[in-house]
Amino acid sequence: MAHFIALALLLACGAAAAAEVALIGVIGDKAAIVAVDGGDPKTIKVGQTWRGIAVVSVEKDRATVEIDGKRQVLQRGLHYRSTSAAPGGRQSVKLAADSRGHFVADGSINGSHIRFMVDTGASAIALPGADAQRMGIDYRKGERVTVQTAAGPTVAYAVRLETVRLGAIELHGVDGFVVERGLSIALLGMTFLNRVEMKRDGPVMTLTRLF
Repeated sequence: MAHFIALALLLACGAAAAAEVALIGVIGDKAAIVAVDGGDPKTIKVGQTWRGIAVVSVEKDRATVEIDGKRQVLQRGLHYRSTSAAPGGRQSVKLAADSRGHFVADGSINGSHIRFMVDTGASAIALPGADAQRMGIDYRKGERVTVQTAAGPTVAYAVRLETVRLGAIELHGVDGFVVERGLSIALLGMTFLNRVEMKRDGPVMTLTRLF
């Protein structure tokens, strides 16, 4: 039985153009079901290549593929599509809304993987304490403050993040907070979003770096 996965990535496909490669689902650990540029789904067995897409391995909720020699893991819940640059050479990333209307995407902080949810209501990037500890961020040396969360006021620590990356956009020296309790996912707040241009077209949001 196919385990259907609703996710898509805009990946480089050829030197001059980008193609939308969507992972529709998987069949056990034997094959991945993909579609390119909204076309009909195609089943690709592990070890096979179709239109430059090679399927390396398949698991219950993800598939590892190679496109133009670059390996990418497509996993359930990953909702971003990116290109190297927007018109004019600026870095840009496209985010696809999930079933609840939230924009969630995998990125990195100081080189370590993190899953973000875009939150224009957050004044800064906010990290759960467990994620900060996993990344080796010694946040308790930062200024202790009180922040407001959905569950009410809670203690947080101010931190300075060396690098924050989302798709092709990488920013340096970004202020954030570490919230020890009451936060289940990292929030991509305004200390990042103030440095990008945001445009929304239905279920797709485009972020383009300003400076």
